[in-house]
Amino acid sequence: MGVGRVTAPDGVELAVSTIGSANSAVPPMVATHGWANDRSVWAPIVQELAGELAMTTWDLRGHGDSGIPLPGAYTRSHALADLAAVRDGAVSSAGGPAVLMGHSLGGFLSLAHAVDRPDEVAGLVLVATGPGFRKAEARDQWNESVRESAVKIGVPPGSEEISMHFDSHVIDHLDEIRVPVLVLLGERDKRFAASASLFERDLDVRASVVVPDQGHMVHVKAPVECAAAIRNFFAGLAGTTA
Repeated sequence: MGVGRVTAPDGVELAVSTIGSANSAVPPMVATHGWANDRSVWAPIVQELAGELAMTTWDLRGHGDSGIPLPGAYTRSHALADLAAVRDGAVSSAGGPAVLMGHSLGGFLSLAHAVDRPDEVAGLVLVATGPGFRKAEARDQWNESVRESAVKIGVPPGSEEISMHFDSHVIDHLDEIRVPVLVLLGERDKRFAASASLFERDLDVRASVVVPDQGHMVHVKAPVECAAAIRNFFAGLAGTTA
Protein backbone atom coordinates (compact mmCIF):
# COMPACT_ATOMS: atom_id res chain seq x y z
CA MET A 1 0.00 0.00 0.00
CA GLY A 2 1.32 3.43 -0.93
CA VAL A 3 1.25 6.20 1.67
CA GLY A 4 1.49 9.79 0.56
CA ARG A 5 0.30 13.36 0.95
CA VAL A 6 -2.12 15.54 -0.96
CA THR A 7 -2.00 19.30 -0.52
CA ALA A 8 -5.37 20.96 -0.02
CA PRO A 9 -6.09 24.27 -1.77
CA ASP A 10 -5.36 26.19 1.44
CA GLY A 11 -2.08 24.37 1.99
CA VAL A 12 -3.13 21.78 4.60
CA GLU A 13 -1.33 18.48 4.07
CA LEU A 14 -3.69 15.49 3.86
CA ALA A 15 -2.52 11.94 4.55
CA VAL A 16 -3.61 9.37 1.96
CA SER A 17 -3.12 5.65 1.43
CA THR A 18 -3.60 3.95 -1.92
CA ILE A 19 -3.78 0.36 -3.04
CA GLY A 20 -4.14 -0.90 -6.61
CA SER A 21 -3.81 1.04 -9.85
CA ALA A 22 -6.66 2.96 -11.44
CA ASN A 23 -7.69 1.96 -14.95
CA SER A 24 -10.38 2.98 -17.39
CA ALA A 25 -12.36 -0.26 -16.97
CA VAL A 26 -13.11 0.03 -13.24
CA PRO A 27 -13.44 3.41 -11.51
CA PRO A 28 -11.23 3.96 -8.47
CA MET A 29 -12.84 4.26 -5.06
CA VAL A 30 -12.14 7.08 -2.60
CA ALA A 31 -13.12 6.33 1.00
CA THR A 32 -13.79 9.09 3.54
CA HIS A 33 -14.03 8.22 7.23
CA GLY A 34 -16.37 9.69 9.83
CA TRP A 35 -15.74 12.42 12.38
CA ALA A 36 -13.20 11.60 15.10
CA ASN A 37 -11.99 8.51 13.19
CA ASP A 38 -9.16 8.21 10.67
CA ARG A 39 -8.40 6.30 7.51
CA SER A 40 -7.33 3.19 9.43
CA VAL A 41 -11.01 2.27 9.92
CA TRP A 42 -11.06 1.20 6.27
CA ALA A 43 -8.19 -1.28 6.70
CA PRO A 44 -10.39 -4.39 7.14
CA ILE A 45 -12.35 -3.64 3.96
CA VAL A 46 -9.19 -2.70 2.06
CA GLN A 47 -7.71 -6.06 3.04
CA GLU A 48 -10.81 -7.87 1.78
CA LEU A 49 -10.77 -6.06 -1.57
CA ALA A 50 -7.01 -5.90 -2.15
CA GLY A 51 -6.17 -6.84 -5.72
CA GLU A 52 -9.71 -6.21 -6.94
CA LEU A 53 -10.14 -2.43 -6.80
CA ALA A 54 -8.02 0.70 -6.79
CA MET A 55 -8.77 2.32 -3.43
CA THR A 56 -7.69 5.56 -1.80
CA THR A 57 -8.33 6.25 1.88
CA TRP A 58 -7.47 9.54 3.53
CA ASP A 59 -7.56 11.47 6.78
CA LEU A 60 -9.82 14.49 7.12
CA ARG A 61 -8.03 17.65 8.22
CA GLY A 62 -7.52 17.63 11.95
CA HIS A 63 -7.70 13.83 11.97
CA GLY A 64 -5.15 11.03 11.85
CA ASP A 65 -1.93 12.00 10.10
CA SER A 66 -3.34 15.01 8.25
CA GLY A 67 -2.47 18.58 9.13
CA ILE A 68 -4.21 20.38 12.00
CA PRO A 69 -5.12 23.92 10.93
CA LEU A 70 -6.33 26.65 13.26
CA PRO A 71 -10.02 27.02 14.22
CA GLY A 72 -12.05 28.49 11.37
CA ALA A 73 -10.47 26.20 8.77
CA TYR A 74 -12.88 23.29 9.26
CA THR A 75 -15.92 24.44 7.29
CA ARG A 76 -17.80 22.20 4.89
CA SER A 77 -16.19 24.13 2.04
CA HIS A 78 -12.76 23.22 3.39
CA ALA A 79 -13.71 19.56 3.75
CA LEU A 80 -15.20 19.37 0.26
CA ALA A 81 -12.16 21.05 -1.27
CA ASP A 82 -10.02 18.43 0.50
CA LEU A 83 -12.17 15.60 -0.85
CA ALA A 84 -11.96 17.06 -4.35
CA ALA A 85 -8.17 17.22 -4.14
CA VAL A 86 -7.93 13.60 -2.97
CA ARG A 87 -10.36 12.47 -5.66
CA ASP A 88 -8.38 14.28 -8.35
CA GLY A 89 -5.24 12.51 -7.21
CA ALA A 90 -6.96 9.13 -7.24
CA VAL A 91 -8.08 9.47 -10.87
CA SER A 92 -4.99 11.26 -12.18
CA SER A 93 -3.65 8.26 -14.10
CA ALA A 94 -6.94 6.94 -15.49
CA GLY A 95 -9.13 10.02 -15.68
CA GLY A 96 -12.88 9.89 -15.40
CA PRO A 97 -15.11 9.76 -12.33
CA ALA A 98 -14.59 7.87 -9.07
CA VAL A 99 -16.82 5.93 -6.72
CA LEU A 100 -17.04 7.77 -3.41
CA MET A 101 -17.47 5.71 -0.26
CA GLY A 102 -18.08 7.38 3.06
CA HIS A 103 -18.99 6.52 6.61
CA SER A 104 -21.25 8.89 8.57
CA LEU A 105 -19.72 12.37 8.01
CA GLY A 106 -17.69 10.90 5.16
CA GLY A 107 -20.87 9.68 3.49
CA PHE A 108 -22.47 13.09 3.88
CA LEU A 109 -19.44 14.75 2.27
CA SER A 110 -19.60 12.19 -0.56
CA LEU A 111 -23.25 13.09 -1.13
CA ALA A 112 -22.40 16.80 -1.11
CA HIS A 113 -19.66 16.23 -3.69
CA ALA A 114 -22.11 14.31 -5.88
CA VAL A 115 -24.59 17.19 -5.66
CA ASP A 116 -22.02 19.87 -6.46
CA ARG A 117 -19.79 17.98 -8.93
CA PRO A 118 -21.92 15.22 -10.47
CA ASP A 119 -19.60 14.58 -13.43
CA GLU A 120 -16.82 13.50 -11.04
CA VAL A 121 -18.80 10.69 -9.39
CA ALA A 122 -19.43 7.22 -10.83
CA GLY A 123 -21.24 5.84 -7.81
CA LEU A 124 -21.74 6.18 -4.07
CA VAL A 125 -21.27 3.72 -1.22
CA LEU A 126 -23.03 5.20 1.81
CA VAL A 127 -22.09 3.54 5.10
CA ALA A 128 -24.26 4.55 8.07
CA THR A 129 -24.87 7.91 6.43
CA GLY A 130 -27.43 10.69 6.72
CA PRO A 131 -28.21 13.53 4.26
CA GLY A 132 -28.45 16.31 6.86
CA PHE A 133 -31.52 18.06 8.22
CA ARG A 134 -34.19 20.34 6.78
CA LYS A 135 -35.38 21.67 10.14
CA ALA A 136 -33.23 24.23 11.95
CA GLU A 137 -34.20 22.70 15.29
CA ALA A 138 -32.84 19.31 14.25
CA ARG A 139 -29.60 20.90 13.05
CA ASP A 140 -29.23 22.75 16.35
CA GLN A 141 -29.72 19.54 18.31
CA TRP A 142 -27.17 17.72 16.19
CA ASN A 143 -24.63 20.53 16.49
CA GLU A 144 -24.98 20.65 20.26
CA SER A 145 -24.38 16.90 20.45
CA VAL A 146 -21.22 17.37 18.37
CA ARG A 147 -19.98 20.13 20.69
CA GLU A 148 -20.56 17.93 23.72
CA SER A 149 -18.77 15.00 22.11
CA ALA A 150 -15.85 17.21 21.10
CA VAL A 151 -15.26 18.13 24.73
CA LYS A 152 -15.40 14.50 25.84
CA ILE A 153 -13.04 13.07 23.23
CA GLY A 154 -10.66 16.03 22.99
CA VAL A 155 -10.51 16.73 19.26
CA PRO A 156 -8.32 19.60 17.96
CA PRO A 157 -9.83 23.03 18.76
CA GLY A 158 -12.39 24.07 16.15
CA SER A 159 -12.35 20.75 14.30
CA GLU A 160 -15.86 19.91 15.53
CA GLU A 161 -17.22 22.36 12.94
CA ILE A 162 -16.45 19.85 10.19
CA SER A 163 -19.24 17.64 11.56
CA MET A 164 -21.84 20.37 12.03
CA HIS A 165 -24.81 21.29 9.86
CA PHE A 166 -25.82 24.84 9.02
CA ASP A 167 -28.10 24.37 6.00
CA SER A 168 -30.19 21.78 4.15
CA HIS A 169 -28.32 21.94 0.84
CA VAL A 170 -27.68 18.22 0.46
CA ILE A 171 -31.06 16.88 1.53
CA ASP A 172 -32.81 19.52 -0.60
CA HIS A 173 -30.91 18.38 -3.72
CA LEU A 174 -30.79 14.67 -2.98
CA ASP A 175 -33.05 13.70 -5.86
CA GLU A 176 -30.67 15.38 -8.32
CA ILE A 177 -28.02 12.70 -7.72
CA ARG A 178 -28.25 10.24 -10.62
CA VAL A 179 -25.43 7.77 -9.97
CA PRO A 180 -25.88 4.21 -8.65
CA VAL A 181 -25.83 3.91 -4.87
CA LEU A 182 -25.06 1.16 -2.37
CA VAL A 183 -26.35 1.64 1.18
CA LEU A 184 -24.66 -0.22 4.05
CA LEU A 185 -26.13 -0.14 7.55
CA GLY A 186 -25.87 -2.02 10.82
CA GLU A 187 -29.10 -3.50 12.14
CA ARG A 188 -28.67 -1.76 15.51
CA ASP A 189 -27.87 1.65 13.96
CA LYS A 190 -31.43 2.93 14.37
CA ARG A 191 -30.40 6.59 14.07
CA PHE A 192 -29.61 6.16 10.39
CA ALA A 193 -32.37 3.71 9.43
CA ALA A 194 -34.69 6.57 8.43
CA SER A 195 -31.98 7.96 6.17
CA ALA A 196 -31.72 4.61 4.39
CA SER A 197 -35.45 4.79 3.64
CA LEU A 198 -35.03 8.32 2.29
CA PHE A 199 -32.20 7.15 0.04
CA GLU A 200 -34.41 4.36 -1.28
CA ARG A 201 -36.99 6.97 -2.25
CA ASP A 202 -34.76 9.66 -3.77
CA LEU A 203 -31.62 7.90 -5.04
CA ASP A 204 -30.82 5.14 -7.52
CA VAL A 205 -30.16 2.59 -4.78
CA ARG A 206 -29.00 -0.67 -6.31
CA ALA A 207 -28.87 -2.45 -2.95
CA SER A 208 -29.48 -1.69 0.71
CA VAL A 209 -27.56 -4.12 2.90
CA VAL A 210 -28.47 -4.26 6.60
CA VAL A 211 -25.89 -6.32 8.48
CA PRO A 212 -27.41 -8.23 11.43
CA ASP A 213 -26.26 -7.49 14.98
CA GLN A 214 -24.08 -4.55 13.94
CA GLY A 215 -24.11 -0.88 14.90
CA HIS A 216 -22.68 2.37 13.56
CA MET A 217 -19.18 0.99 12.87
CA VAL A 218 -20.47 -1.76 10.60
CA HIS A 219 -17.56 -1.38 8.15
CA VAL A 220 -15.07 -2.14 10.94
CA LYS A 221 -17.01 -4.90 12.68
CA ALA A 222 -18.34 -6.70 9.58
CA PRO A 223 -15.80 -6.12 6.78
CA VAL A 224 -16.48 -9.42 5.05
CA GLU A 225 -20.17 -8.66 4.60
CA CYS A 226 -19.49 -5.06 3.59
CA ALA A 227 -16.76 -6.06 1.13
CA ALA A 228 -19.06 -8.61 -0.48
CA ALA A 229 -21.72 -5.95 -1.00
CA ILE A 230 -19.14 -3.55 -2.47
CA ARG A 231 -17.84 -6.28 -4.77
CA ASN A 232 -21.35 -6.95 -6.07
CA PHE A 233 -21.97 -3.23 -6.48
CA PHE A 234 -18.86 -2.80 -8.63
CA ALA A 235 -19.86 -5.83 -10.70
CA GLY A 236 -23.14 -4.06 -11.39
CA LEU A 237 -21.30 -0.90 -12.38
CA ALA A 238 -19.20 -2.87 -14.84
CA GLY A 239 -22.36 -4.37 -16.32
CA THR A 240 -23.87 -0.91 -16.70
CA THR A 241 -20.87 0.52 -18.52
CA ALA A 242 -20.10 -2.56 -20.64
